[in-house]
Amino acid sequence: MSEKKELIYEKKTVYEKAGADVVNAAYDYAKGYTRFLDAAKTEREAVTECVRMAEEAGFLPYHFGDALKAGDKRYYNNRGKGIYLFRVGSESINNGIRITAAHLDSPRLDLKQVPVYEESGMCYLKTHYYGGIRKYQWLATPLALHGVVVKQNGEVVTVVIGEKDSDPVMYITDLLPHLAAAENEKPVSKAFQAEKLNILVGSRPVDGEEKDAVKMGVLNYLYENYGIVEEDLLSAELSIVPAAKARDVGLDRSMIGGYGHDDRCCAYPSITALINADDSVHTTMCILVDKEETGSDGVSGMQSRLILDLIGEITKALGGNEPTVRANSKCLSSDVTATFDPAFADVYEHRNSSLIGCGVSMCKFTGSRGKGGTSDASAELVGWVRRCLNEAGVVWQTCELGKTDVGGGGTVAKFLANHNIDTVDLGVGVLSMHAPYELIAKVDLYEAYRAFYAFYLFE
Repeated sequence: MSEKKELIYEKKTVYEKAGADVVNAAYDYAKGYTRFLDAAKTEREAVTECVRMAEEAGFLPYHFGDALKAGDKRYYNNRGKGIYLFRVGSESINNGIRITAAHLDSPRLDLKQVPVYEESGMCYLKTHYYGGIRKYQWLATPLALHGVVVKQNGEVVTVVIGEKDSDPVMYITDLLPHLAAAENEKPVSKAFQAEKLNILVGSRPVDGEEKDAVKMGVLNYLYENYGIVEEDLLSAELSIVPAAKARDVGLDRSMIGGYGHDDRCCAYPSITALINADDSVHTTMCILVDKEETGSDGVSGMQSRLILDLIGEITKALGGNEPTVRANSKCLSSDVTATFDPAFADVYEHRNSSLIGCGVSMCKFTGSRGKGGTSDASAELVGWVRRCLNEAGVVWQTCELGKTDVGGGGTVAKFLANHNIDTVDLGVGVLSMHAPYELIAKVDLYEAYRAFYAFYLFE
């Protein structure tokens, strides 16, 4: 008879299973990630950072129709809002591509096309929230403005206000508790309304102006610093994000707090693993897309045909058969999951939740309730990934996103699976997901990197 320890599965932490060397490496790896997080608060900024990282590692821009050979390292920049990196392996392309797929967008507040208005001596910017947010979390906290403005002449102006210590920040006011008795009786979904998420940006009137004197001061600031006028905002993509920097959390510095962990804590390990897995015999690809938080639609989302076009062009350049390539490919949809939070234990099923510090988390299926809206990876694929991770010594766990009937969520996994590519979710557990300041464990981040690296190399 086998020993008891062989018969029973027991989830253990990275600290228990991997040892001090791995933990120390995790803390060191987190430094680069923290810098990335601060530099990439929008999907456009994230693409800029990824291009910089790729080019430093010898990747060159790819154009449809380019000739390809083993060892080539290329990236395709999709409109500055998504990026596809790939390295051509030495084996036949018909053996498939090893793909990781993450997203670069995060919940935020976008400015409306006509955002600037003045009321009661204060100037505001109107917003339209992007993705799933809890509105109250964005009130009474320092905010920054990021994005681009396309002027009438086609010039693209990059705007970043609120990140430097010398910059002003922006703000959404909240109601004082002394006057909030009626508001306190309302459910959260009713108490905080989208049309009240207005960004306070000024209160000083311009001398000599009889109408909208405060608004004129704000417009003067934008013109003097960026050369833009109010009409230019009609052709702009401007977002409100938290002004706070990513920081170590905990007296033991074991966690990272910051904006945009979902899903940049999976995007960063994906791209760094691809860059470092330079000796893989497989053709490898890292996909970093936009629009996941709103359904993955549009030219920069995962439902765009671009992934098929790219695989098709790579296959043709290497003399392969596209249906064969997709059928033999494997994908890790590298998206986050919810870490078990004992403060809200009633919405989790503890045995099947991601636990902090227990490594990277695999979700066989996402969706909601009766597995609605998921591809549900096969047992064969899960077994293959299990073998890959265990042989590499990666600390990992399985999980679901909360109790079955409580809610749920989705990732890009099903969109890859719909193209006949075996796909399963593997990512980092997050506390306070979708909040302006989320939380992850450094060791979970590093195990994600080790998992993706092993996946790119595994025979």
